[in-house]
Formats: sequence, C-alpha cells, structure tokens
Amino acid sequence: MSYIAVVDYGMGNLRSVSKAIEHVVQGVPVLVTSDPQAVRGAQRVVFPGQGAMPDCMRELDQRGLRPAVLEAARSKPFLGICIGLQMLFEFSEEGAVAGLGLLPGRVLRFPTEHMVGPAGEKLKVPHMGWNEVEHTLAHPLWEGIASGSRFYFVHSYYPSTPDAALVAGTSRYPYVFTCACACANIFAVQFHPEKSQAAGLRLLRNFVAWDGRCTGADAGRGVETLSL
Repeated sequence: MSYIAVVDYGMGNLRSVSKAIEHVVQGVPVLVTSDPQAVRGAQRVVFPGQGAMPDCMRELDQRGLRPAVLEAARSKPFLGICIGLQMLFEFSEEGAVAGLGLLPGRVLRFPTEHMVGPAGEKLKVPHMGWNEVEHTLAHPLWEGIASGSRFYFVHSYYPSTPDAALVAGTSRYPYVFTCACACANIFAVQFHPEKSQAAGLRLLRNFVAWDGRCTGADAGRGVETLSL
C-alpha cells in the first residue's frame, strides 16, 4: 500500500504536520509512525521535529530510527522540517552534538552580539514569526510559490553549509541565513510549512506530487556523494 510516513521520534507536534498533509493529499494515507519498518515501506517520508538537537538525536537512536531515516533520505522523496533540517547536517552548536552527516555543514545559533534590527532595536532569540523566503535554487517544491513569500519560523539555530549549491532558500534575521536546502531526493526547510497558510500548504502539495528528482546544480548528484 502506498502511504506517506511522518517520522515520530517523540519530539514536536506531529498532529499539525500530518493534518496539513492530509489536507492537501488526495487518497494517499498519512501514517505518523515510530516503526522503522513503516518508514522503510513508505513511498515518501516527512521528518519533522521541535525541541533541542541533543534530545532529538538521542530519541532518534533510542527508538532505532536512525538507519531507516538514513535509508529514506538516500532513496525516496524526503522532506525535513525545522529540527528535521538541522539533523541532516554534520554538527550542531546546540549541545555540541553530531547530526546525521548527510549534508556538509554546521548548525549555528543566532549570535547575541549581532541581533540588532535596522533601527537599532534588539532582536529576540528564538526568532519567532513570519519572514520572507527568497528562492536561491529552482526546485519543484517552489512551484506556484513566489520568491519572497512569507513562512512561519520558530528557531534559535540555522544551518550553515560550505556547499552553496545545496541552498534552496534564504531569509533574513537580521542578516541573511539559509532556511531551505535541496539535494537529490531531499528538500528540507527551517520554517514550518504546516503553520504557513497558503504558501506552506502549496509546498506540502508540491512535495506530495514530487518524484524526488532535483533540478539545477544538484540534478544527478546523489545524497551519498555528500555523506561522511
């Protein structure tokens, strides 16, 4: 049976993610699961999460989900959301913890000394609220979504990668930071599409229709070429 798996490792509000996908999908079941075999059997996989990176990595391993998530990220349409983006990288400053190492780079905290707005106002961390997202890479998941559309963010950390070809979208708070990455069958975002109204629902609809192939610089480059 064809279905979409939402990976449940005990972190985050998975109900809002699954309900948003159910809203846009036509006739394909959405399964919230902590069963590695169910993740392996899914046609496509959504990897969401909220909370602290060390807790997320620990729970992922304690539930035996790491191998299944790695397999899915290398073989089928895969959407990372929030911590599900950050966990794909090599290392996070949050707790000085290693990630899954699928994408090169580090997850950094917004530096307190630079959190000053254009009028000199102090900006809060975590960054919470609606921000514009600029497309930096043509990709099927951006179809029908104008560059500069607003998405909802809740985060204190963001990914930084030396591979510019991976960056699919950026936002600004107060400086430009990476908020979307794409490579082969992976697309991952720092914002919450399930909370981002029309633009977010369109991104989820695009994911459900996506065949897992990338366009642009990463077309033909497999995830395994980026893994450590």
